[in-house]
Amino acid sequence: MQSFSHLYFRFIFAGILLAAGAAATHAQENKSYPASAFPDRVILGYKGDPATSQAVNWRTDSTVSNAIAAIHEADPSPDFPAKARTVQAATHKVVLDGKTVHYHEANFGDLKPATQYVYRVGDGKSWSEWFHFKTASDKPAPVSFLYFGDAQNDIRSLWSRAVRGAFATMPKANLMIHAGDLINNSNADYQWGEWFEAGGWINGMVPNLATPGNHEYFRDEKRNLFVSRHWKPQFALPENGPEGLSETAYYVDYQGVRFISLDSQAAILDSTTMKKQAAWFERVMTNNPHRWTVVVHHHPIYSTKNGRDNDEWRQKMEPLYKKHKVDIVLQGHDHTYGRGLNIPVGQSRKKPDGPIYVVSVSGPKMYDIGLQNWMDRAASNTQLYQAITIDQNKLAFKAFTVNGDLYDAFDLNKDKNGVNTLVELSNTLKMKERLDLPEHYMKTFKEEELKEYNQRYQEYKKRKGIN
Repeated sequence: MQSFSHLYFRFIFAGILLAAGAAATHAQENKSYPASAFPDRVILGYKGDPATSQAVNWRTDSTVSNAIAAIHEADPSPDFPAKARTVQAATHKVVLDGKTVHYHEANFGDLKPATQYVYRVGDGKSWSEWFHFKTASDKPAPVSFLYFGDAQNDIRSLWSRAVRGAFATMPKANLMIHAGDLINNSNADYQWGEWFEAGGWINGMVPNLATPGNHEYFRDEKRNLFVSRHWKPQFALPENGPEGLSETAYYVDYQGVRFISLDSQAAILDSTTMKKQAAWFERVMTNNPHRWTVVVHHHPIYSTKNGRDNDEWRQKMEPLYKKHKVDIVLQGHDHTYGRGLNIPVGQSRKKPDGPIYVVSVSGPKMYDIGLQNWMDRAASNTQLYQAITIDQNKLAFKAFTVNGDLYDAFDLNKDKNGVNTLVELSNTLKMKERLDLPEHYMKTFKEEELKEYNQRYQEYKKRKGIN
């Protein structure tokens, strides 16, 4: 039987947090991002093959109903605009808080692989600036991408330094991946406005793959569950997932890597949806021709916080990850950092029999960390971003603090038979593990809670041989 505390946390974080449509405070309501005839919130994504297509979304006010995009092979001469071809965009009306805006989506097709293009979006009169992007190769090639845990709170104020620092660290990133809870209240336009302002023009040059978290979901008046009204209009994501989970569960193949997004929130709240996703995942992995597989979802297989345990999700998905040799699983939700794998304490971790699990946080909201035995590197009260590069035979992982300091690193070397060897690099880093509790926990924790945390801290240090 599940403990009361377990059920309590499940209720709090998978139930009450769904009240994403709650009214904002007066101060928050004053933070508005009004649409105009000029394009804003420009963001790249995918609806098809990344080697031959590229999708883009943007927003305007409701006066713009005939939106277009223009594209040309990138040219150092400024004379290309007259020769650019135009593509008609699809327009979606979104009504929130009595205000109507239009989101537009254009899909550039018939592109050349591994080729740089320049594009802009607008209506023929009001245009965005010209952006550059590069198509994927149609053959296996090195892939570099950025991964962010929850942004969620104080997005413009404090998450902005994460996304901008990440781009400065890896300006040639092929992709940016967001593991859910990009904002705090699913339909709050000002929060999405902050998210787009924080990323700014980076979103128009580096394609985004986003996975929904619990804060991207809301319930309507009849208690029916829906992803944010912003989600599908503002993101261009593949529609190759299971029925009913269009653009929340999907996969993308990019230069020899299969990226798979799973909708853990929908799965955790409905057992039928969980089974549907698991069956779809089996099909997608059974026909996977690529050497590397990256899985992204919001709720961790192994939590980094005591009292949070997604056991049903773990029992359903971890055997499939092992069976199909998933290499790494990128997650969020727990507002701390943990990286490790499911191997008993004392056993060699050089030959993982399953994926490397990572839980990370890029925004300022922080929880207390559990320091469980699965972790090989942990961080408390620390905003981070991750830069990952995959080539034919190696996955190189680096986690940075938002100061730009290298905090965690490892390599996964894959042999000709597809067997991984973990090369631990965190023990060579100058930066010690940041394990102090967030300040508000130091003030609010009771004496027995502080004592219990200190005991876990000492056990963690002993296991890792930290003085």
